[in-house]
Amino acid sequence: MDTKRQRYPIGQQTFSNIIRDGFTYVDKTALVYRMTHSDAKYVFLSRPRRFGKSLLVSTLKSYFEADRELFKGLAIEQLEQQWEAYPVLHFDMSMGKHMEKDALNRYLLHQLALNEDVFGLKSAEVDTNVRFTDLILSVTKITGKKVVVLIDEYDAPLLDVVHQEDNLEALRQVMRNFYSPLKACDSQLHFVFLTGITKFSQLSIFSELNNIKNITMEPEYASLCGMTEEEITSQLLPGIQRLAKNLQVDEKEALKRLKEYYDGYHFTMPSPDIYNPFSLINALSDGRLSSYWFESGTPTFLIEMLRKFGVSPQHIGNNKCAAEDFDAPTESMTDITPLLYQSGYVTIKDYSPFSQLYTLDIPNREVRTGLMRSLLPNYVKIPRLANTTVGLMAERLHFNDMDGALKLLQEFLATVPYVNNANSEGHFQQLLYVVFSILGYYTDVEVDTPRGRVDLVMRTHHALYVIELKLNRDAATAMRQIDLKDYPKRFALCGLPIVKVGINFDSASHTITDWQIQPQQ
Repeated sequence: MDTKRQRYPIGQQTFSNIIRDGFTYVDKTALVYRMTHSDAKYVFLSRPRRFGKSLLVSTLKSYFEADRELFKGLAIEQLEQQWEAYPVLHFDMSMGKHMEKDALNRYLLHQLALNEDVFGLKSAEVDTNVRFTDLILSVTKITGKKVVVLIDEYDAPLLDVVHQEDNLEALRQVMRNFYSPLKACDSQLHFVFLTGITKFSQLSIFSELNNIKNITMEPEYASLCGMTEEEITSQLLPGIQRLAKNLQVDEKEALKRLKEYYDGYHFTMPSPDIYNPFSLINALSDGRLSSYWFESGTPTFLIEMLRKFGVSPQHIGNNKCAAEDFDAPTESMTDITPLLYQSGYVTIKDYSPFSQLYTLDIPNREVRTGLMRSLLPNYVKIPRLANTTVGLMAERLHFNDMDGALKLLQEFLATVPYVNNANSEGHFQQLLYVVFSILGYYTDVEVDTPRGRVDLVMRTHHALYVIELKLNRDAATAMRQIDLKDYPKRFALCGLPIVKVGINFDSASHTITDWQIQPQQ
């Protein structure tokens, strides 16, 4: 066993345990100090799931309880001079999911009871707002100090019912009632911090607490959750070295692969590149690359919403919109953009100060591949054979064998049941887009050229493939269209050899009947 190997806090979200047990902690305490010494008394931060929000709340708890020993060697040790302790009420809403109104009310009473126990209090009050108010007032009286309130995943009870109008309204009333003391007890509160994934406009924290500071898109807090490349190279170098050894590459290449898989998040502009912390520490702990974040929570609800709003795979990313379009309250959204952004499936990639528009796109390979795997059942009913086929196709394309890859796809499609409505050229175009995206290659559809639109363009390490599709025709017809409209000329400066591919699908057999592959001369 390598005793010098860094220990990573997999599945651990308690700051005190991480520090005391010698796990690796990427220092965010300078930002904690900045936030707690800003002008804002009520602060809200939105980040996707498993992005370190719970650890941040736990860090705040230890800080406000003035557990100074935990912060030795961290940035805040030099910044904080007073270390004044405050009573802390900590509420974790993450377990309040999949509940009806009465069950949710009981869960909130349980959370209140846990906090009461800390201060030796007991209450039989069944109205959560009254009991919360009594708790704040009693703690203030007992300690002689104003109270700090930390609420983690404030929106968890509502996320799974956002598409159920009646149930959403009932649960929203329960949560609005619970949060109402945050305004009524203002004079007894020292600091209030809430985290969540989404913004619900009708909850009291946003409709009544009109002085809450939403730091979600503040540039100075861009790296408050998640990890920057500077933090990784300065604080996690042993993990990178171990990964490089396992992958049989140098450190530079190992970091490049980590970046491809897990980097690419921005929650404002300007912003450093932010790595997904959950995937990153799992990859460094295991010494390998895998889809940790995506596989930790199957986005069934997201897939349902993509269908509801009629969003095709190629339109999930690369969209331009204003901040109010993707930072909008989730329950009043008229398209899926806010849900995609706030859940972490797309992120900010660019910003134009002139138009004040943001470009949103899928952040990295892990998310793109995971999303496309989840969408593939919309096109074919997938047996276990699918993963084998995808792996073999990836191998063929890696060795520049498009013919072999298409043979595999032809055989696979001929043996699996098809979904309904598989009788249009657009359906097969989307199918190829999903399959090639799963393979990890840059893929785009309906790419403009001076003389028309190319059905599909795919870039590998070896070539740029210009692909034209036909339905119930033949590959020669597709190839003639490529030549007639001179599609390759549009990509002459791409720096890669250009390969023309004509493919014909048959609507009766639901598979490829023939294809032609020709390098551009």
